[in-house]
Amino acid sequence: MSALLLEAKGVAKHFGGVKALHDVSLSIRKGEIYGLIGPNGAGKTTFFNVLTGLYHPDGGEIVFAGEKLKASAPHEAAARGIARTFQNIRLFANMTARENVMVGRHVRTSAGVMGAVLCDRRTRAEEAAIHRRAEELLYYVGVADRADDLAKHLSYGDQRRLEIARALATDPQLLALDEPAAGMNSTETEGLRRLVEGIRADGITVLLIEHDVKLVMGLCDRVAVLDYGQKISEDVPSIVQKDPRVIEAYLGGAVA
Repeated sequence: MSALLLEAKGVAKHFGGVKALHDVSLSIRKGEIYGLIGPNGAGKTTFFNVLTGLYHPDGGEIVFAGEKLKASAPHEAAARGIARTFQNIRLFANMTARENVMVGRHVRTSAGVMGAVLCDRRTRAEEAAIHRRAEELLYYVGVADRADDLAKHLSYGDQRRLEIARALATDPQLLALDEPAAGMNSTETEGLRRLVEGIRADGITVLLIEHDVKLVMGLCDRVAVLDYGQKISEDVPSIVQKDPRVIEAYLGGAVA
């Protein structure tokens, strides 16, 4: 049994009278591909936003890598080793693919303002290393041939891959992917599946929100299901997809 990387304990998030998350507890082991699914409005992205410092939880806590996570801003979560992509792509549209990935290295650099002004040997070496790592990651996700193209000129599928490369540039322990297959055709989705499997093989734990249930059930080691902000099921895919509560949440009405 792998050690726990992340444990959410009774996490809650309220927006006025709406309980977007209510007493959500789940655990993710090191080396897993863990799926988080549920109908629209179930609270999946809200959980991501709490995890990555965009939202402050109204209750509960998250323990990450053995320590309580106190991320009050996204850069703090990234520094702790949690990177994410977004349901709606958030690239720097007027920067090149290479520059987008280089930005992702900022959290792991140390030159600072004085280094940039003086442009000393250490700063130049760090800049060269950032450039090399960006090139490696572009090749890794399969968009190396578009390195000098503006992000806005990439195809939708390549933009998705570029956002993953930028997240990987932060050297995460946990990569949180918010609907990475959205808008992809079957060929692109299959390529994404191979990429995610490769990321896990390289030692990075993956947390995946995805509406493509076939992809989730074939890719994830374990799956949790949210409905109206509450966790209604958590197990291996073969068990979750037969759970009457899950079937009811997706199809509506009581299950006989």
